[in-house]
This record gives sequence, structure tokens and C-alpha cells, in this order.
Amino acid sequence: MNTTIHSEQLVHQLNWRYATKQFDPTRKISDRDWAALEQALLLSPSSCGLQPWTFIVVKDPAMRAKLQAASWGQAQIVDASHLVVFTSRLNLSESDLDAHLKRTAEVRGVAVEELAGFRSMMVGTLIQGMDVAARNAWTKNQVYIALGNLLTSAAMLGIDACPMEGIDRAQYDAILGLPQKNLASAMVATLGYRAATDKYAAAPKVRFPKEKVFIEI
Repeated sequence: MNTTIHSEQLVHQLNWRYATKQFDPTRKISDRDWAALEQALLLSPSSCGLQPWTFIVVKDPAMRAKLQAASWGQAQIVDASHLVVFTSRLNLSESDLDAHLKRTAEVRGVAVEELAGFRSMMVGTLIQGMDVAARNAWTKNQVYIALGNLLTSAAMLGIDACPMEGIDRAQYDAILGLPQKNLASAMVATLGYRAATDKYAAAPKVRFPKEKVFIEI
């Protein structure tokens, strides 16, 4: 079955989306659409396929209220239908690489030993070739790939979203107990449906001309 969308649809939806400032708290994402967005996150690409992240979906209103206080009081945290906290793996280790290799062997029906060359490359690059600070920065950067995938996927479903870095990460980490899970918060995304009063919904997009952004060689 060919499920390819038209190029016009893609551009239209990307023009439609914006960083939603006001969500309608009465409108909720359907279970079916949310399941699709979860799959979009699961299918997000990452370097070496390592997926060095965990996505925390915060449903509890009391927890959301605590996180709003750690988000400079931004209303999206409590008004949006869904709140996702993107976290990255701290101090990626050889055991994390081995867990990925084991899963790869299971899914693809090969022996782990056949992946020895792949393992050697990852160890040399990510473990031996980086210190802890560099590895933590690398894993955090990977999370942004998943964020971008979620934003585009939501737009294609006609669901509003707002990526948010305006959070106190130390407070988020403490509230969610992330250090005990060897995780660190990176950013959040709120998703739902725009409020009719959000003046930014109709504001023209501000982008540099194509000639200033692309270079062809």
C-alpha cells in the first residue's frame, strides 16, 4: 500500500504548525492519535540506532503543577493535552552498547558475535573517544532528533505542539527523580490543540529567504 503524502500536503502542514503558546485545555488528543505519536517517537532515528533517551509522559495534574513552577509558570505545561519530558542517558557505557547489540541480534535474527565489528566501532568512538562530558553532550544532541520527528509528526496529524527549553532542568531532574534513573532532562514538548485566543496562530512565519539558507556547490 502506497501511503506517500503529496509534497503540497507536507509544506501546507509545516506552514500550519507553530510553537503554540496557548492550548485549549478542554481538547484532548485521541488515544489513536497519541498511539501514533508514540510510535513516531519510537521510530525516531539516532546515531548507531542507540536511542540514548527516555520519553516521560506526564499525566498527573499535581506533577504537572510542580513542573509548571519549574517552567517559569508557562501555561502550556498544564493546559496542553499531553506533556512529554525528553531525557537523555547519562554517561553512556559499554553496557548500553551491549544492550543495543543484544536487541539488534534479537530483532534481526543474527548472532551477537556477528556484530563485533559494529561494537568495536562504537566503543572506539563513543567510549574511548569521548570523556563523560562529551558523551553526555552527544546523547543530549541525539534527543533533539526525536523532538524534531515528534513536531513534524504532530503537524501531519493536525495536532499542535510547542517545543520548550525554558525549564529549570535541575528542578525537573529532582522532581522526576531522574538522577536515580541515570537520566537528565533535556527539553519538553507540549501537545494538544491551539486556543482560539492564541494570537500567534495567525502570525506569518518569519524565515530567512531560501537564498540565505541554502548553498549549492
